Amino acid sequence: MAIEVIRGWRDLSPGQKGAAVAIGAFDGVHRGHQAVIAAARDAARALDAPLAVVSFDPHPRRWFQPDAAPFRLMTPDQMARALEPLGVERLYLLPFDADMAAMSDEDFARKVLAGPQVARSAVGQTDGLGVQHAAVGFDFTFGKGRSGSPEALRRYGADLGFTVSTVERLDDPNGLKLSSSAVREALQAGDMARAAAILGRPFAITGEVVHGDKRGRTIGVPTANVPLTDYMRPAYGIYATRSRLPDGRVIDGVANLGIRPMFETEQPMLEVWLFDFDGDLYGQTLETDLVARLRGEMKFDDLETLKARIDADAVAARAVLAG
Repeated sequence: MAIEVIRGWRDLSPGQKGAAVAIGAFDGVHRGHQAVIAAARDAARALDAPLAVVSFDPHPRRWFQPDAAPFRLMTPDQMARALEPLGVERLYLLPFDADMAAMSDEDFARKVLAGPQVARSAVGQTDGLGVQHAAVGFDFTFGKGRSGSPEALRRYGADLGFTVSTVERLDDPNGLKLSSSAVREALQAGDMARAAAILGRPFAITGEVVHGDKRGRTIGVPTANVPLTDYMRPAYGIYATRSRLPDGRVIDGVANLGIRPMFETEQPMLEVWLFDFDGDLYGQTLETDLVARLRGEMKFDDLETLKARIDADAVAARAVLAG
């Protein structure tokens, strides 16, 4: 059954309340996040309650730093898909707006997580999620000025009728730091293997295929072009890729991520050449795993030299993906 995405915490029906939840930004749903969700899953089983995740859209950083460079590791749709295999039944995407930003930690616990016990209408709708349990990470903060802590949440929960569990820092046996910032550091370095080890899967970019200048078609390399929007910018360069089409097919390829120095673009773009594919993808959503970075971007003297290098990159990408 597909995960239910609920955008908000107000006017929920009784059937949308009463879950055991994991709370956090969960950008990337990396292995550290997965440990918090596992704690919520244990509570859900013990309470015979639905398992849910509470996150925010937009990301709080975007609210407080509207001019910050792009930093997201996934879209809300990608988050929902990443949560499904973990057994999550609901994703509460709470709007991070002026009201949320100004809310105290106690008000967040009382109004958003617990909610009033008296129905607001004849159909039994109330504000608040009515959680039975909340699982959080050891460094979780909440409320205006980040005043709330896991210990504060536990105190509020004791008063409001829900239990709280705190997940301590999870250390990887190989010394990897399991955090969203560590994923971003790996992406900036073009180390896709390290990013995938932290995430538990390859880093992927999803977006609508748009029209480009179609120059690649003139040299036999048609590409599907996807804007990077608010995604964190990995190291620019050439990548071995694996793309999922809307019809479910998964196709290997090679891609340029960046500004394409020879024919520079105004905004960075992911341009994917899907191997052995012939079809129209304009206006469709493509999700592409960046499996390995093959090299940095380069500027060539002419189209013939560019085509020869693209062919060599394709050979290298096929070898990486076959391995």
